[in-house]
Amino acid sequence: MAARVRRPERPTVYVEAGRQKVFACALDWPGWCRAAKTEEGALETLAAAAPRYAVVAAQAGLAFPGPSAGFEIVERVRGSAMTDFGVPGEAASTDARPVTRAEADRLVALLAAAWIVLDRVVSGASAELRKGPRGGGRDRDAIVDHVLAAEAAYGRKLRIRVRQPARDDVAAVGAFRNAIKEGLRNLCTSASLPEKGWTPRYAARRITWHILDHAWEIEDRSLPAPG
Repeated sequence: MAARVRRPERPTVYVEAGRQKVFACALDWPGWCRAAKTEEGALETLAAAAPRYAVVAAQAGLAFPGPSAGFEIVERVRGSAMTDFGVPGEAASTDARPVTRAEADRLVALLAAAWIVLDRVVSGASAELRKGPRGGGRDRDAIVDHVLAAEAAYGRKLRIRVRQPARDDVAAVGAFRNAIKEGLRNLCTSASLPEKGWTPRYAARRITWHILDHAWEIEDRSLPAPG
């Protein structure tokens, strides 16, 4: 009797469709979310980002299957103005599931890995970044400040209060990130959510996506070293 060939794992995704933009987001890999004008384009962009996300997974010590066998779309949700603005702003229905201790550890590990990747990219990038066709776009340090400011605002969704640290204060940034990790971990074990707060799974996805989206932006727009 021939041995049964095991099919490669297909990452599960949900699709968030706005009027102008569509996001494809991996449910089990927070931060692996990409957008395009169509669902097909979003899935293609998500697959193209897999090698980059594999670096994050490896940093977290996790085996990453990648999309070699394609994706399994398990849900489609209606997007909003936030979706069209360029933010995955809608949670999947499965995000309401309880989070086990092991799952909480995994979410926190991937979040921490994303910060490490961001720091690595920032340290190797030019201070001035390549501008767009119309000359727009923040430079490196302004992007880092933006990420820190967003994370300070996200604290309210985690039921914590954190102040934005100066980007060059290593100790303060470390303490700030530890507070966010602890807030996410506590949210995972809480019996209730903050008012207008996020579920733990969505919180991990949104925060990690924002970090990686800007890390990859810096990487793509960094200028070559002179000489």
